[in-house]
Amino acid sequence: MDLLKQLGPLLSAEAAAEAPAAGVDAADLEQAVWVRLLERGPAPAEPARWLRRAVRAEARLARRRARREIPYGCRPGSAGAAEPEVALLHGEENRALRSAVARLPGRCPELLRALLSPRDLTYREIAGELGISQGSLGPVRSRCLGCLRRMLAAEVAAPGPRGRER
Repeated sequence: MDLLKQLGPLLSAEAAAEAPAAGVDAADLEQAVWVRLLERGPAPAEPARWLRRAVRAEARLARRRARREIPYGCRPGSAGAAEPEVALLHGEENRALRSAVARLPGRCPELLRALLSPRDLTYREIAGELGISQGSLGPVRSRCLGCLRRMLAAEVAAPGPRGRER
């Protein structure tokens, strides 16, 4: 508890300084550092120094995460979802994906349909429906997605550098 009182103001100041550049809320950054401290175990030898490094490390993680993640509803090229052209393109993409999934070998079609189901099934429910062990779902899913990726890559030539087809 003494560590909390000692590091609280420093953590607030460090998080407030790093949060804008990381694109996160300062309170979220503070919480992540407290969790990191709890997961660490015993108190660090130099708490202030450790805290500054932890804040910077969490801010770096947040920046990386922000570059990789795309929020729901922000599909590339979709300015307004009400536009008929956008709705048509999304419909064609969904039909092409469903068609490719149906052509996959073995149990892949039923597994991917279950994973993409709007019912949002858990792994336990999917395993029960398909009659396979829950532990094998991950590896099977990985193989199925790899097969789907290769199939779609062969059908759609991905643009190379500077927009040229390979």
